[in-house]
Amino acid sequence: MLKLIIGNKAYSSWSLRGWLAVRQSGLPFEEITVPLYDDDWDKRRAGDEFAPSQGKVPILWDGETVIWDSLAIIDWLADRVGRDRFWPEDAAARGMARSMAAEMHSSYAALRRHHSMNVRRHFDPAPLRPEVATDVIRILGLWAEARARHGKAGPYLFGTFGAADIMFAPVVTRFATYAIPVPRFAATYMEAIFAHPWMREWIDAAQQEDWVIEQFEQPASA
Repeated sequence: MLKLIIGNKAYSSWSLRGWLAVRQSGLPFEEITVPLYDDDWDKRRAGDEFAPSQGKVPILWDGETVIWDSLAIIDWLADRVGRDRFWPEDAAARGMARSMAAEMHSSYAALRRHHSMNVRRHFDPAPLRPEVATDVIRILGLWAEARARHGKAGPYLFGTFGAADIMFAPVVTRFATYAIPVPRFAATYMEAIFAHPWMREWIDAAQQEDWVIEQFEQPASA
């Protein structure tokens, strides 16, 4: 059985991606949640299970094989169960989906830095820093293009739920947490993500967590 180690569901955006990927695979797995930055964090992340990722989550163990990094987990699982479960069948759509997933993986540093994920909080709207606004505009543009070109078959970026949605799901939560204004098409897409049963399950579990990390409990950083 697979074993997936993740961080706090309230805060860990990369853990959400890894967890959604395993759910998308349909494979059975053991889920282990470790509280980030608690008193035992440094000791725990130095253990053998975390050694390959140098203490980062998520980390997936598949027997003796270890995969860390959310996008690598998606690719590994797609190889296991069939790539069509994660990526669009159409070549043009698949190329765009892979490019969007990779861009999400490597970009939008300003949005990440100033709008940490916290699915338990909703802050009042506030002006966006220019660099954050640039990230938001780029993301909304990608969403619009994906939906217009390839999203006719369903409510997700490429119609059916897949890897691109997995990668952007934490962004959806950030837009909601910080009341970032979005056009109607994006709001409709966000509603579809929040309505997905796996997202509801994740967010419900986050509400039950006792751990609080104060640095993630503040409004967007100025």
